[in-house]
Amino acid sequence: MPHSGSEPGSDPDFYVDWGDSLLDLARRYDQDSGMPRPARICVPGIPLHIVQRGNDRQECFRQRGDYLRYLGCLAKSAKQYDAQVHAYVLMTNHVHLLITPSHDYSASRMMQNLGSSYVLAFNRVHERTGTLWEGRFRSFPVTTENYLFACYRYIELNPVWAGIAKSPDKYPWSSYRTNALGAPNAIVQPREEWIDLGHTAKKRCERYQQLFNTVLDERMVAEIRASIKSGSEPGSDPG
Repeated sequence: MPHSGSEPGSDPDFYVDWGDSLLDLARRYDQDSGMPRPARICVPGIPLHIVQRGNDRQECFRQRGDYLRYLGCLAKSAKQYDAQVHAYVLMTNHVHLLITPSHDYSASRMMQNLGSSYVLAFNRVHERTGTLWEGRFRSFPVTTENYLFACYRYIELNPVWAGIAKSPDKYPWSSYRTNALGAPNAIVQPREEWIDLGHTAKKRCERYQQLFNTVLDERMVAEIRASIKSGSEPGSDPG
């Protein structure tokens, strides 16, 4: 798959050519950091599962207006940097996103713009100063359909696993109601794999709901969590 290369002045994180092995590239290090720093893999057209946490696990959302502001910033940043958002969940102290970047710089620039614009608003509203996010966001590529739908479920089940919602449809700050129930959402755009779930919107939603009727495989959950830390594809062995 072709790759356009980073634009001048883009994020200092370096990006990769699709011709290289994703696993090998995940083992590369930033030579300037003085510490091992995995290359962030961002290939146009390949989905990314992104996680951003609050600094020192602090709250990133304190009230309803914060969630709404973040979603507004997300919609604007995704459009500006040509990234499609397929799934999201806003938890109290962290965020999960499933996106497809159109350019090798889409994810980095989107997250930089999203993070800074939201922090400015958050600090103003809550009369605070300083950082909100924990350093760099984490991300990993999702290259198979099995893991793609596992990431959809992992993201939208977060509130249930955290004990703050009995079912994913009861949590208002995720994409579940759009992907599973067809609720209008200006942010969420369907992946081709989601469209292939059925010939009509109703059939797609019904099939998507059925995915949540079975427990997400523990091995896949463990591999997704390992990928969040390593930046490598789920199921690969970065060691």
